[in-house]
Amino acid sequence: MNFGGSITKDLARLLDLLAPHCADRETFDWLRAAVDDKGRWRGAHGVYGHISNKQLKAERLGRKKESAQYRFEAMCAKTLYNLSGADAPFDADSPYWIVPTALAFARQSDVDERHVLSCVTLPGV
Repeated sequence: MNFGGSITKDLARLLDLLAPHCADRETFDWLRAAVDDKGRWRGAHGVYGHISNKQLKAERLGRKKESAQYRFEAMCAKTLYNLSGADAPFDADSPYWIVPTALAFARQSDVDERHVLSCVTLPGV
């Protein structure tokens, strides 16, 4: 599923690009460290739960930028957990939501969408 490591390389680039725009770096930094450490990928399930709680709170408070950040983080966490090969994976389409949620967070952060797209490997292109 990691297509020669391209998903984790793309994730690392996206996380590096968007990190300076995060108000809350706790789970974001955990995800960035975990991308490069397969031994942490199973732990992404619990981290997802924490991110989900933060996302719900941000949405209730109308904090659009934080909500966008947490939606992006949630997709990263789901993808890392699925890459671990653990039982009971999240939805198989989780990796496909990384780029749209990164773009949404970038828009909330005034980051040019072209920078986001430049982080993504397009196989065969």
